Amino acid sequence: MSIPLGVLDLVPIPSGSTAADALHNSVELARQAEHLGYSRHWFAEHHLNPGVAGTSPAVVLALTAAATSTIRLGSGAVQLGHRTALSTVEEFGLLDAVYPGRLDLGLGRSGGSPRTGKGTGAESAASPPGRHRTPNGLLIPERFSFENLLGSPRIALQRTLLQLPGAQSQEYGEQIADILALLEGTYRSPDGVEAHVVPGEGAEVEVWILGSSGGRSAEVAGARGLRFAANYHVSPATVLEAVEGYRAHFRPSRFLDEPYVSVSADVVVADDEAAARELAAGYGPWVRSIRTAEGAIEYPTPRQARAYEWTDADRALVRDRLDTQFVGSPARVADQLEQLQEATHADELLVTTITHDHADRVRSYALLAEEWHRRGHLPKPE
Repeated sequence: MSIPLGVLDLVPIPSGSTAADALHNSVELARQAEHLGYSRHWFAEHHLNPGVAGTSPAVVLALTAAATSTIRLGSGAVQLGHRTALSTVEEFGLLDAVYPGRLDLGLGRSGGSPRTGKGTGAESAASPPGRHRTPNGLLIPERFSFENLLGSPRIALQRTLLQLPGAQSQEYGEQIADILALLEGTYRSPDGVEAHVVPGEGAEVEVWILGSSGGRSAEVAGARGLRFAANYHVSPATVLEAVEGYRAHFRPSRFLDEPYVSVSADVVVADDEAAARELAAGYGPWVRSIRTAEGAIEYPTPRQARAYEWTDADRALVRDRLDTQFVGSPARVADQLEQLQEATHADELLVTTITHDHADRVRSYALLAEEWHRRGHLPKPE
């Protein structure tokens, strides 16, 4: 069974290095991912994080496209809460004009538009409350509440700095409709005025919606017949409701005849579990820095991570993410990814790996690709 693997890259900054180092590392990782047979390389968008350099997916995509030739490149995701449909289509239209047919336009809600937490009803059937396992053994942890993050002064400042004074985010479904219309050349204002984006109209971009729950993002993706990416690595407790919500709302479109889902996972691979655990040691303090709303810290070395003094509150804050990170030998991690795919019925998997040393990160992806090829999920790279 073919199960493509993609890369989700946050452009992490290891401690002791710079944003420039991180960007060079991510471009090099994309080159390696292309050679190893990964199907996609996506860049996330994050702001005001000392340890993350991926602030503008379109800019990083331009740098990476020039250094690669065949791998699909995309955003995971453009944060529409502080952007307009026009600016988004123009940016990706410019990229597609130079690198046609290689771009994925991944769209997300965050970045100015507060989440409501409203679900679709799919969650009660797909994901019962509390920590449990699916019939095939995939861990679904207890839900993490993002209320502390959404109410933090730092997140409020981020919204203030990202948006113009007095600006209001467009309703998400309407914004997606405008993006599709601008790409297709069918946009009309309420007064009937046409708008044609050059470059942008007719761009060969593949549109994806990213979501962490069965709420508005899953609903819009399904209703529009678009591809959907669910985040096991961000919100593992709600991955089942996300994919089920999307499928429940899916309607065939000119893009798809049936639902198409990618699911992400945090992964670290090494020759054996002990070595992998050592490489993954910095993950806990790094996630803690995000969950406390201080912003992602520079990714620590294993030694720095071991020196961190944990409280019970700290452990509770990151438990769901630590328990659902796939860490170990190539065979062990591949088993866990197969389990994730089986539980979610994903068409593709998206892997995100962070280690302090760039060479260890590249090798993690290489070891996983080799095992994935061995199992027949990917064709051998030329």
